[in-house]
Amino acid sequence: MEMKEKMPSRLLTTTFTATCALALSGFMFGGSEEQSPPSDRSRAGNENPIEIVVYSGRSESLIGPVLEKYEAATGNKVSTKYASTSGLTALLLEEGDATPAHVFIAQDAGALGALADRKMLSPISESILVAVEPRFRSSAGSWIGVTGRARSVAYNTSAMTPEDMPESIRDFTDPKWKGRIGWAPGNGSFQAFVTAMRVRDGEEKTEAWLRGIMANEAVVYPKNSAIVRALGAGEVDLGFVNHYYLYRFLAEDPDFPVRNHFMPNGDPGALVNIAGACIPRRNRTDSARLAAAEDLIRFLLDQEAQGYFAESTYEYPLAAGMTPAAGMPPLAEIETPEMDLGSLADLEGTLAMLRKVGALP
Repeated sequence: MEMKEKMPSRLLTTTFTATCALALSGFMFGGSEEQSPPSDRSRAGNENPIEIVVYSGRSESLIGPVLEKYEAATGNKVSTKYASTSGLTALLLEEGDATPAHVFIAQDAGALGALADRKMLSPISESILVAVEPRFRSSAGSWIGVTGRARSVAYNTSAMTPEDMPESIRDFTDPKWKGRIGWAPGNGSFQAFVTAMRVRDGEEKTEAWLRGIMANEAVVYPKNSAIVRALGAGEVDLGFVNHYYLYRFLAEDPDFPVRNHFMPNGDPGALVNIAGACIPRRNRTDSARLAAAEDLIRFLLDQEAQGYFAESTYEYPLAAGMTPAAGMPPLAEIETPEMDLGSLADLEGTLAMLRKVGALP
């Protein structure tokens, strides 16, 4: 299912920098599982399967099993190019409407917003969009969230309790947190959070926050899972992570001494980003493949796929009526900041700020 050609490394670095520099609400939504739009299975087993090309910024281990289920259910063939979300965004901007991609699955909303800003996406049918509440999809109908990824402050339960937490993630610049924080400034999800803080609080306050965390000698880790592992070992007391990493540790050891805390009152530290999908604009009219592309997105929002994400990756399913894995708080209880996720497109500005303060080389 994976396409064999590899993306030129120069394109992944220079093109993304050049192109993305240019580009780059509470709700009431009722429903049941039956409201999630069913995927069209009418082509399953037919004599003329359709081949569609997927660009995936999600790793093969996360999304590959679902794409295989789609192939088995429809009889269609999926050819997948795996790379980083940022690299594939750069590639799509470079290819323009000559891209071979029929569907792009992105790790975060900022990449989807960058493509939408450049008018690089085709609209998604309303019958698909209604499966997901408005805050997790494009207001213009150009992209849709598939799973939710909540930012949290994970903490060692032997070192502190939720009552010890400050009111806001902004308060971790207080000197009392010196030497107690773990973070991963090179991680994409952390960078998306910083982008959200820039949008919400402005450049000056965000830069001051980063400098304050560095003054508190936050311990640098390469990724979220390393932070959670360090928390369990007592190396640090708390860390800035995505919520689902903890549940992977708890699945192996229910007594693992770490828990998540979600910042209250719409704090930027409680950002819920999405992994989502879109249909890149193409210069070729192909109604059969367009229908297959939409069918694949429907499939990603079906009960089977959403259940897989909930139970296997511990992300939040976003289709109406679906519930998270056991032990996870409902998504509605997380007081995420009200903001357009598509506005998180300026990754390059965030990288520049992280370099300026010395958090990145």
